[in-house]
Amino acid sequence: MKKTLLGVGLTALYIIILFIVYWFHINFFTVNVVLYSTIFDAVIAVLLTGLVFFLPKVRARLTSFEQLQLVIIWVLTGYIYAISGPTVIDRSLSFYILEKIQQRGGGIEQSAFESVFTNEYMPEHRLVDVRLTEQLESGTIGIIDGCVFLTPRGDRLATFGRFFRQNFLPKRRLLMGEYSDDLTNPFRHSASVVDYQCSIPEQAK
Repeated sequence: MKKTLLGVGLTALYIIILFIVYWFHINFFTVNVVLYSTIFDAVIAVLLTGLVFFLPKVRARLTSFEQLQLVIIWVLTGYIYAISGPTVIDRSLSFYILEKIQQRGGGIEQSAFESVFTNEYMPEHRLVDVRLTEQLESGTIGIIDGCVFLTPRGDRLATFGRFFRQNFLPKRRLLMGEYSDDLTNPFRHSASVVDYQCSIPEQAK
């Protein structure tokens, strides 16, 4: 029981340190991608919290294996926070819808949402800039002379994503009162000819 309480206490300490490190990072340092920076903060918090293992009283009560278990728990806790906390709030269209309805006095006509997404959501959240920055930092795209192109890594991820979407997403998904498989192949009704394609720059080949 004493070891359990010690583990819970150290995990609570880790969470406190994680929030402190995260707060300092977002307020006083640069951030390239929210997800990656939060994971980095989680790792820093693990290292700082792990210093308690050098305290004689802690070292005497926890075996090396138990210390490793705690580190794994902390890493997973930090990862869950990074995914479910800042990243969700930063990226979530669902949260945007709620915030936008609240901003507009608590109600928006359903027919206006397409206009809201196009004319307000995109510029307000700088959606294109944010997503392109994330992909650049992830190494999945490159940009040369205004042409955005896939890197080999990006091409592999796109192939995997399309395969997963077509084979492992729901075939009967509820969309505004009707069950549909539209989102398993969203390009099904895309225009076959467009005027915005560009040739992959020679430097990228």
